[in-house]
Amino acid sequence: MPSLKEVRNRITSVGSTMQITSAMKMVSAAKLRRAQDAITQLRPYAEKLREILGNLSANVDASEGGVYAEQREPKKVLIVAITSNRGLAGAFNSNVLKLVRNLISTTYSAQAEAGNVSFMAIGKKASDAFSKTKAGLLSSHNEVFDGTSFDKVASVAERIMNGFSAGEFDRVVLVYNRFKNAAVQLPTEEQFLPVLPPEQQEGKSNAIDYIFEPNKQDIVKALIPKSLKTQLYKAVLDSIAAEHGARMTAMNKATDNAKELLKELKLSYNKARQASITNEILEIVGGAEALNG
Repeated sequence: MPSLKEVRNRITSVGSTMQITSAMKMVSAAKLRRAQDAITQLRPYAEKLREILGNLSANVDASEGGVYAEQREPKKVLIVAITSNRGLAGAFNSNVLKLVRNLISTTYSAQAEAGNVSFMAIGKKASDAFSKTKAGLLSSHNEVFDGTSFDKVASVAERIMNGFSAGEFDRVVLVYNRFKNAAVQLPTEEQFLPVLPPEQQEGKSNAIDYIFEPNKQDIVKALIPKSLKTQLYKAVLDSIAAEHGARMTAMNKATDNAKELLKELKLSYNKARQASITNEILEIVGGAEALNG
């Protein structure tokens, strides 16, 4: 049975941990509100833009900017894994890495065996995971989460788009956690490039014939790259909101567990203290009887 000092030390340690997890929960809750507002406002715009992008790409050739819709045999694949820079968020990061491993072992197993699957990490946790496994890590972009902005994400999107147009890879897949609510994050696989035609986009209708003003070529060349950058920005904002939701939930559970453990430790301490007092009383009584005898 542990001594009273050991139990007191554990009570102090658990109490300090509970204060930390409770503070982290409140911080994540505050950040979640801002992140949730950001993705809620952007998502309808990004989804509509994606629909327009699919329609435009289906009706243009490579010379007009339709290179991003060029359907090629996916011999070389780039997987963009979006995680976080920090942990303590439950299964948030491991779910993304698990989905990446599943893609490698199933959908892109042939490309992986041929050494034609490369990775781009957005977030330190993905970067660390790919570095440890000596996978084909193309680049890491942990700085995206240091004051996230559209410009930072756009520079990463440009790197991906340039690689695709230069033939470095034939397909680009985003893997990230999609934010549903504070308690639910959905690990998501989303094809980034080539742009899917309208009939392959989930819940979308057939292609629409647009009227272009001032001219089709200028609009397409300007709109398609911006649309792709917006899609990646949406995925990053989704991941940020999901991260704060996952961390808030994880810290809430950790705080509850600490409270339960604290109750058990205090009960154990009281029992040990009562036993110690009882033993002292018995020793006193026994000594008194010995003197009287």
